[in-house]
Amino acid sequence: MRIHYLQHVPFEGLAAIADWAKQHSHTLTATRWYETPTLPQQQDFDMLIIMGGPMGIYDEADYPWLRDEKTFIRQSIDAGKPVLGVCLGSQLLADVLGAKVYPNKHKEIGWFPVQFDGELSGEDLVACHWHGDTFNLPEGAVHLAQSAACKNQAYRYGDRVYGLQFHLEMTPAALEGMIAACGKELVKAEWVQDEEELRQGIHYAEATRMVLFSLLDRLEKFV
Repeated sequence: MRIHYLQHVPFEGLAAIADWAKQHSHTLTATRWYETPTLPQQQDFDMLIIMGGPMGIYDEADYPWLRDEKTFIRQSIDAGKPVLGVCLGSQLLADVLGAKVYPNKHKEIGWFPVQFDGELSGEDLVACHWHGDTFNLPEGAVHLAQSAACKNQAYRYGDRVYGLQFHLEMTPAALEGMIAACGKELVKAEWVQDEEELRQGIHYAEATRMVLFSLLDRLEKFV
């Protein structure tokens, strides 16, 4: 399978998603918006993955490529591609699907419990969060998960488009990259952990990885 992914900053890459792709011998191509970006033709890839980043979906004045990205995401959905959006990726999907994206009441940064509605996981788990924005559920989408600080944590649109506000793909290296780049955000609050708490929570990544791989296996079947 040919997977194309959209990456917004150097420190938020595929992480564990790349491990899954390697296990399945899938090929990976990327549009890195922070470099000289190029987008593939729809016929040149089978699955689209949209990663996270510190910018907002509404920051088009500062990041004019967001307009092209949203158009490309819409085209990929309309073409029937399996699509997965992570964090900012889930917000971009929500925006493209007509839902409002806006600042959440709380910043949510750290390892906090997620309650699932049963589709992605049969039990709750602790996942890594790093976001300040949230979104309304797109019309017609199915709500899949929530946390105490954020109602809309995951959703499915149709049968092959998924948005995840949290980071099931987190690895030790990915976490260190985010701490190094965005550590200034770690101002202790009710739903914000400090560096040490973030590092101590990495053991939860084994369980989130299993849920991620199960979801990717599901999306793979649509190719």
